[in-house]
Amino acid sequence: MNKTLSSVFSLILAAFLFLSLQACGSQRTLAQSAQTRGTKAADRDYSIAPDDPSGFVVLTDVVPDVILEIRYYSSFNFVGTRVDGYEEPIALMTKEAARALKDVSDEAMSLGYRLKIWDTYRPQMAVDHFCRWGEDVADTLTKRYFYPYLDKDVVFDQGYIARRSGHSRGSVADLTLVDMKTGRDIDMGYGFDWFGEESHPDHKASITEEQYANRMLLRKLMLKHGFLPIDEEWWHFILKDEPYPNTYFTFPVRTLK
Repeated sequence: MNKTLSSVFSLILAAFLFLSLQACGSQRTLAQSAQTRGTKAADRDYSIAPDDPSGFVVLTDVVPDVILEIRYYSSFNFVGTRVDGYEEPIALMTKEAARALKDVSDEAMSLGYRLKIWDTYRPQMAVDHFCRWGEDVADTLTKRYFYPYLDKDVVFDQGYIARRSGHSRGSVADLTLVDMKTGRDIDMGYGFDWFGEESHPDHKASITEEQYANRMLLRKLMLKHGFLPIDEEWWHFILKDEPYPNTYFTFPVRTLK
C-alpha cells in the first residue's frame, strides 16, 4: 500500500513539475512576444490616437528652406481672425509627408524657387471654427477679399466649408512658389483661399497663359514627388500614401515636445 501511495505521489509530483515548466515556457513566450510587439511599435514611432502627435514633425526641422506664412495664425484669412488651434505660427506634418515635401523643395530650389507654406496640419478644432464661421451668414467681414462673387449661405453646399478636412490627417499642404530672384510669389492669377471656380487648377477663362503655366509648374513638382492635387484648389496637395487616411487629429499647432 505504501509503495502504491509513493508511486502515485511521484506521478503527481512529476506531472506538477511538467505543467509548471510548460507554464513558465508559455509565460516567457508571451513576454518575448509582447516585448517584440513593443519594439516594433517603438520602431514605427507613429501616432496611435487623435491627440497623439508622435508621428508628426515641425516642417522646418525637415525642410529648412520653406517660407512660412501661416494664414490661420494671423487674421488675414477668410475667417478674419486667428483660427482656433493655431497656437504658434509653425507648420506640422506627418513625417512621411515632410520627407516628400523636402524632395519637392530641393527640386524647386534647383529651378530658382522656394516653397511658401500657408497651411499644413489643421486640428479638428480649427475645422470646427470654420464651420461656426460658415453658419454665421451675417459675418461678411472678409467677403470682398475671399468670396466677392458668392453669397455666404452657399459655402457648405458648394464645398468651400466641410465638417472634416484632409488637413486634419496631417499629410496635406497648401502652398505656392516664390521666385528667388524677386522674392515674390509667382503669379497664379487668384490667391490662396479664393472661393470660386477661378481657383480650379485647370481654370483658364480669366487667367493668363503665364498664370496657368505657373499653376502647372507647381502641380508637376508636387506630383513628381508623391503628392496628389484636387480639382477645386490649385494650392492644395495631399500625400498619395498618407499614413493616417482615417484619423482626424485634434492636438493644436504648437512646438512638439
